[in-house]
Amino acid sequence: MKLTFLGTRGEIDTRTRRHRMHTSLLVSHGGARAMIDCGLDWLGKFERLHPSAIVLTHAHPDHAWGLKRGAPCPVYAPQKTWQELQLYPIKDRHLIEERTRTKICGITFEAFPVEHSILSPAVGYRVSAGRACIFYAPDLIFIHDRGAALKGVQIYIGDGATITRTFIRRRGKALIGHSPVRTQLIWCQKEGVLHAIITHCGSEIVTGDEREISAKLRAIAAERGVKVRIAYDGMKVAL
Repeated sequence: MKLTFLGTRGEIDTRTRRHRMHTSLLVSHGGARAMIDCGLDWLGKFERLHPSAIVLTHAHPDHAWGLKRGAPCPVYAPQKTWQELQLYPIKDRHLIEERTRTKICGITFEAFPVEHSILSPAVGYRVSAGRACIFYAPDLIFIHDRGAALKGVQIYIGDGATITRTFIRRRGKALIGHSPVRTQLIWCQKEGVLHAIITHCGSEIVTGDEREISAKLRAIAAERGVKVRIAYDGMKVAL
């Protein structure tokens, strides 16, 4: 399985050469190319990637609005995401049931609900092919059934909105927002995940000094026995 980080920028105004496009991951295996998320930055551009399928985590603009004019391939998403995108001219729609393994072009996806938004409920995906297994969740506060989601995972790919600062708000009884990277690395330690990659980068990472930010992250990760790195647009990882 090969991973290509097509975009690594969160829903922020700032963009740089390293973090220019909205967060999206291309998972390639055996000739298949599954694109996870297709935000507004990708409108009119993602077709050149020739994806075999597109899989959505949720319907926020930076994750799904690149599909406003439709898609040239099958699109997979949970029911709540499809409800928000019902007016989009997407012809080949497929439903992903939560906690059900779904084969998409030979790659197995299992959706785990994550806490992030009230209006646009999100999922993270346990993705496996051959002997490789990752967990991908670019927007989250926490993972429901985290133990099952991260069991045997080789790489955790998570939310880079903030490094240590809490970015969680309360709406009534619900929580919305993003957990800091520090918290996500604690999850990795507890579940035995040894490698983490941070994407969906917020202003702290995008506008900060790259060497200083990387050093800070490595120090935090070392305390947890985890190796971590920041993704950038175009980065490739082979498993």
